[in-house]
Amino acid sequence: MKVMVIVKASKASEAGEMPTRQLLSEMGQYNEQLQKAGIMLDGAGLHPTSKGKRVRFAGKDRTVIDGPFTETKELIAGFTLIRANSLADAIAWVKKWPALDAGAEIEVRQLFEPEDFQQE
Repeated sequence: MKVMVIVKASKASEAGEMPTRQLLSEMGQYNEQLQKAGIMLDGAGLHPTSKGKRVRFAGKDRTVIDGPFTETKELIAGFTLIRANSLADAIAWVKKWPALDAGAEIEVRQLFEPEDFQQE
């Protein structure tokens, strides 16, 4: 199963603050472990929403909204895409994630696969 590990945004990430060298080093080592285990498919950090846009759909109308966006708890700062044997396996890997600020959250979500859409 493919699983997206979603790192929630924080005030610091939305302010454009870069992670410390120590955290970058620890994340590099963690990503290396995922790669050696053969489960890392992709991953990246995101620029703050001040550099982003949203497109709102209303019927045939499209409205472009400039960032920044205010609800930090609803935003993401980055992601990692892994292939895991189960959701429990994915969570076990997430628990090894390098230390983040107190109160930080990481969301774990399974991706739909083509076979999920096959009709019986």
